[in-house]
Amino acid sequence: MIEITSHRQGAVLNHNHGTETKKSLAVRVEGISSSGHPVKLNGAPAEMDGRRFSATVELTSKINPVTASVMTPYGVFSQELTLVWDKKSFRRCNFYIDDHIFTFTDLAKERPKRAFSHFYLAGLKKIHDKYGFKVTLNCFYHNDHHEFMLKDMPDIWKQEFIDNSDWLKLSFHSYGEFPDRPYIESTAEEYGHDYDLVRNEIVRFAGEETFIAPIVIHWANVHPAVAREAIRRGMRCYSTAFRPRIMGGPSLADRRKGGNMNAIEQRSLSGEDRAAGTEGLEMHYGFAEEMNYLKKHGIYFDPALGIFFFGSSGCCCNLVPLAEIPKRYAAVFKNAECFGTEAFGGGSHEQYSFPYYPNYIPDHMKRIEEAVRCMVADGGCKPVFFHDGLLGNTAWGK
Repeated sequence: MIEITSHRQGAVLNHNHGTETKKSLAVRVEGISSSGHPVKLNGAPAEMDGRRFSATVELTSKINPVTASVMTPYGVFSQELTLVWDKKSFRRCNFYIDDHIFTFTDLAKERPKRAFSHFYLAGLKKIHDKYGFKVTLNCFYHNDHHEFMLKDMPDIWKQEFIDNSDWLKLSFHSYGEFPDRPYIESTAEEYGHDYDLVRNEIVRFAGEETFIAPIVIHWANVHPAVAREAIRRGMRCYSTAFRPRIMGGPSLADRRKGGNMNAIEQRSLSGEDRAAGTEGLEMHYGFAEEMNYLKKHGIYFDPALGIFFFGSSGCCCNLVPLAEIPKRYAAVFKNAECFGTEAFGGGSHEQYSFPYYPNYIPDHMKRIEEAVRCMVADGGCKPVFFHDGLLGNTAWGK
């Protein structure tokens, strides 16, 4: 009988979507009253144009209920949406790298005087020094390629990690790389056990300051009990969705034996490796409205869960050739101009930087730097951690 059509449930709105002052963000809300009877928005009469209604609504809080109601001969019908005010928003970018265990394995074996003299950490710091790069390294407990556990990581570089914790954070990802999707049929207790193993070791060897709550878990797909436990433990935002979904990237066989990375990259760029194949399967697996919204707007808030979901990273560096990365981000920023998006991302996986990994990519670190350059230098983004505030915007905490 009545539907707000201008905004989705949980839409995150900023100065690009209305008129912002110190006290409010005024946005235009529109919809359809199928009966044609006059509509009220938050109790105030809306403008009517046949069955269409519209009114300016002021968002004054971080989380804002907006109610459209209409009185008809059959009773009062209403719809309530939650809209989020991203106050004092700015272009910002988050970057995470998954599957970390090789770096710690090397450090424990080689024991250099400085942890950040290791080629991998040194490479990341070089990008930080150049662009203000901030990055979360999502960590495993067990190395499935070379026998090692995080408990064997020395704590002799603890202060060094603490000194760099303003830009480099460590987080939980999974117990290990295999099996894929480890928490899709897991209990909350199993997840909590693995989480505590990783977190406790990170705090031991890198300090409390260095740990940050995860915003994506290995392969992202998790059981509802795991999602609930992750939120209980402080997760404030998450990549795309908790639910099982088709995801791209190298197959398990390719990753174990060493695949043809050129072919893998081409399948990723074309979308072939995550295509459902038929319209029927796409409808079943695709969650079209949600995925389309995230692709265009980048983020939304789920009021039932109390967390934000953000679209998958603009570029997964181990799947996108170096020359393609600027093209990828040019398209991302062109889309952002249309929809007012101001939160962006990038990501990759640690192992592709290591020569002894079967799928080693020689220019992997260059790809990471190029993705960061595109977001910061070309896109005007400020590096942030999405876990902080509202996806890196801490204006509501001040």
